[in-house]
Amino acid sequence: MIRIFFFIFLLITCFSSLTHAQNTRLRDNNTIGWYTYTGTFRVQPKWSLHTEYQWRREDFGTTWQQSLLRVGVNYQLHPNVLLHLGYGWIETFNYGDYPINGFGKQFPEHRIYQQVNVTQKTGRVDWLHRYRLEQRWNGRFNSADSDNPDGWTYLNRLRYMVRLQVPLQGPTLDDKEFYLAAYDEIFIGFGKNVAQNVFDQNRVSFLAGYRLNKNLKIEAGYLQQLVQLSRRINDRNVFQYNNGLIVNLVLNADLKKGL
Repeated sequence: MIRIFFFIFLLITCFSSLTHAQNTRLRDNNTIGWYTYTGTFRVQPKWSLHTEYQWRREDFGTTWQQSLLRVGVNYQLHPNVLLHLGYGWIETFNYGDYPINGFGKQFPEHRIYQQVNVTQKTGRVDWLHRYRLEQRWNGRFNSADSDNPDGWTYLNRLRYMVRLQVPLQGPTLDDKEFYLAAYDEIFIGFGKNVAQNVFDQNRVSFLAGYRLNKNLKIEAGYLQQLVQLSRRINDRNVFQYNNGLIVNLVLNADLKKGL
């Protein structure tokens, strides 16, 4: 287990060194706090509903970064394979030295996505591989005087996340027990509107969690978000280095049996 965490840390360190070496890039450092809720509600043996809200804050949590709401439906194709179809509504705010929107505007996004989750177990380690394809419509402003989006820009994005979780008090995670987790997720844009950021962003997190019971667990830890903006400033690429706290509340329930 220690070697696995060390290997992930080594990858992050090497990746950070490479990004720091690019002196042609503009760097935007921000301190963030992400507070998330995820709820899965089983309605049939193989079908369940997904609900999610993420309250993303910047500048030690004092100002908005993003508001993200997702809803969707899951189908358990195999004990280790879960299919998911969902919709997301996102509001991205004006934050940092180089805002994502060129006019410094808050802008909306509507998103449809398809996802496959594959789980596996190696000794005490539980693995999750998440593959996600997104179709995104971002609000577009033609001038700084526009109060509402003048149109929409369509974007495609691929995401892959690998997460590992290790119980601390036995071979399996049971009620009233702690665990450690870590994940890395990479985002790749594609299509005619991809602009500067084929590499869109990468997220790394290290977490400590506690399972209260079979329906509820909470986890918190460190999050690093590296974002490449889709536009250039003075012919230089812009990268956000967002570091801070993440807190996750995870709820799973069978509606037929109750909480």
